[in-house]
Amino acid sequence: MPDTPPEPAPVILGDEPGSFPHSVLAERHPAILRQVGEAFPYDPERRAGLDALLASCADGAIEPLPDAADPADRRRWAEWGTDRYAGRSWFDVPWLWAESHFYRRLLDAVGYFGPGPWQGVDPFRPAKLAELGSPETDEELAALDDLAGLPAEERTRALLHGSLWGNRADLGFRLSGNGARTEDRVRALVADDSDVLWSLLPPSAPGTPVPATLCLVADNAGRELVPDLLLVAHLLAEGRIGRAVLHVKPHPYYVSDATPADVLDALRRLVAAGGAAASYGEGLWTALTDGRVTVRVHPFSCAPLPYADMPGDLRAEFASATVTVLKGDLNYRRLVGDRYWPPTTPFADVTGYFPGPVAALRTLKSDVITGLTARTEAALEASGERRWRTSGTHALIQVRG
Repeated sequence: MPDTPPEPAPVILGDEPGSFPHSVLAERHPAILRQVGEAFPYDPERRAGLDALLASCADGAIEPLPDAADPADRRRWAEWGTDRYAGRSWFDVPWLWAESHFYRRLLDAVGYFGPGPWQGVDPFRPAKLAELGSPETDEELAALDDLAGLPAEERTRALLHGSLWGNRADLGFRLSGNGARTEDRVRALVADDSDVLWSLLPPSAPGTPVPATLCLVADNAGRELVPDLLLVAHLLAEGRIGRAVLHVKPHPYYVSDATPADVLDALRRLVAAGGAAASYGEGLWTALTDGRVTVRVHPFSCAPLPYADMPGDLRAEFASATVTVLKGDLNYRRLVGDRYWPPTTPFADVTGYFPGPVAALRTLKSDVITGLTARTEAALEASGERRWRTSGTHALIQVRG
């Protein structure tokens, strides 16, 4: 752990036209509202709520949660920033905060928190289920049968890459196979600390108790959650972990973030798939019933804040884990701080506050980045790929042991 943390870099805002954060606030959020409105036969009251939020995104100001919101949630959001940011433009507050507040207000608009017939209805569920039932998911699950004949170490590497790339799991399997070219892996992975991760989770001898606990903070549902579950099942079966805690969101968030219902959908998808996928799914089903795998939700998982501000109970839980793995771009932003860090800022320095060993598995889909070597940064900047930070064509595995 460093003696002193690095000097904070500028917080990412959405106020610069042409920037990626600005496009999310000005273009993506209105598109999401329209898609949600088309996905359900909402009544006039819900449609009026969506229309009001759409108008607010375009030229309005941030508002506190409505008076009808749960008092405890109103207090949390007041502490998290609505007391400071209410009345200001969406574009003039931290981008992470503005995004998170948008999704919370969307749930209010569609009546998710009730009371009423729309209480608890996930506005993003149709898209999640469509992806989970797609032919591409069939192909990715069928590819698991080809992994069965590989040595355990290669299967472990393949499933790690499957989890890393999410819905590009086919690429993960290809990159991890014997036929992958080293230079392809280097170009795709801008940082790779996987050896450090495995040193924290060594395999145990058969019949030996496994004390290691993995906390996996999940990202997206559907085709991205399935590889996460496969990785957990494999680590249990190979004796690298004895227990896993899967952290998901307590309610729908960021369109596709996983909730407990999404975990069950993905698990059923595995069990029904046949072949190796079903074996993994049945192993997970058993592990859930006997307590080796637990699903955890915490209000802070939907907070508009970095993990540096996590509450004490969550800090204690992560401190007790052998390693905490945070999946995806949003969790990375929250882990290192959603700031314009110089890319060579050491990952260990910006995560020194974290209460135990921590790893990030992330496909790059936003501007924030740390932990690059000067050589890697120079190569990326010289590549001519202007959007390497946000296009999802690069990924990283970073670990602070």
